[in-house]
Amino acid sequence: MTQRFSFELQATDGRARSGVIRTTRGDIRTPAFMPVGTAATVKAMLPESVRATGADILLGNTYHLMLRPTAERIDRLGGLHRFMNWERPILTDSGGFQVMSLTDLRKLTEEGVEFRSHIDGSKHMLTPERSMEIQRLLGSDIVMCFDECPALPADRPRIEESMRLSMRWAERSRDAFGDRPGHALFGIQQGGLEQDLRAESAEALRAIGFDGYAIGGLAVGEGQEAMFGVLDFAPDMLPQDRPRYLMGVGKPDDIVGAVKRGVDMMDCVLPSRSGRTGQVFTRRGVVNIKNARHQDDPRPLDEHCTCPACQNYSRAYLHHVFRAHEIISSMLMTWHNLHYYQELMQGMRDAISAGCFADWEAGFHAERAQGDIEPL
Repeated sequence: MTQRFSFELQATDGRARSGVIRTTRGDIRTPAFMPVGTAATVKAMLPESVRATGADILLGNTYHLMLRPTAERIDRLGGLHRFMNWERPILTDSGGFQVMSLTDLRKLTEEGVEFRSHIDGSKHMLTPERSMEIQRLLGSDIVMCFDECPALPADRPRIEESMRLSMRWAERSRDAFGDRPGHALFGIQQGGLEQDLRAESAEALRAIGFDGYAIGGLAVGEGQEAMFGVLDFAPDMLPQDRPRYLMGVGKPDDIVGAVKRGVDMMDCVLPSRSGRTGQVFTRRGVVNIKNARHQDDPRPLDEHCTCPACQNYSRAYLHHVFRAHEIISSMLMTWHNLHYYQELMQGMRDAISAGCFADWEAGFHAERAQGDIEPL
């Protein structure tokens, strides 16, 4: 019999939680950060390299893959795992967020969203049922229900209307998903910054019943203070015995603050995108390798880091290859950033298990406050 998806909560410290999500393709240690493989690749990284950073799961993008190379083609070629050479778990988003960002290219109705491809202008219709079909063809382990995500700030009537549409779509997603042993479906809480709308959304999702629950509609322009304000109440509205996923987050201090408030899973393009633009994350804050101060510096980015960029290359070299537009620059700095993010998650998992998360968090902020090492 195929193993079903399950979540085991192993330790708590305050509201912070650590545990493990079990899937047919391997365990996911939580809190977990999921690197984003938008078009069936984490940019500038081999799958083996992503795994070497400590990642247990990747995120794939329904919208981009349905347009190119198409879900049907990926299915014919053996599914997304085989196609991209990643045999561990994959979560796919529903496509809703990307479609909603195509403001001038889409038409929203109760049925779904009609839109034109940003690639060739071809017309497509994405509905809860079609989103479930695409994600089934991709073969992802964790499937997200189809929702609408309005950008913030937005007025209350718009947020309320959008949330209730998303809840109707969540029910249609659940019906279309059916019973798929070994695969999980997550519902997505909406409601903007409004506590009563978040509560209404959570109640609707719990009534439908999902394998996990996401907190959507944040990290869309509201700022960290407002996001943390929602996270002060939103995670506790969701079932304690299911994983909680904060979508699209974020910077290191966003992630630490989210885990502190009870979040189990996160994803963001930031570590890979920043790596390609010369911005690297270290325990002492952000380093911009493009700055001239690094051009004669023989020291590593972070002397305590064990990634290949820090073990084998100097700041001077990384500055040079970035300025020279060499491909190895994106490779090394993306690897470093993903390694740093996974090291961050492991540090939080260890601290929660040991019951010292508050001390760990204080140390995290204190070290970052020091800023980068002094120039030579």
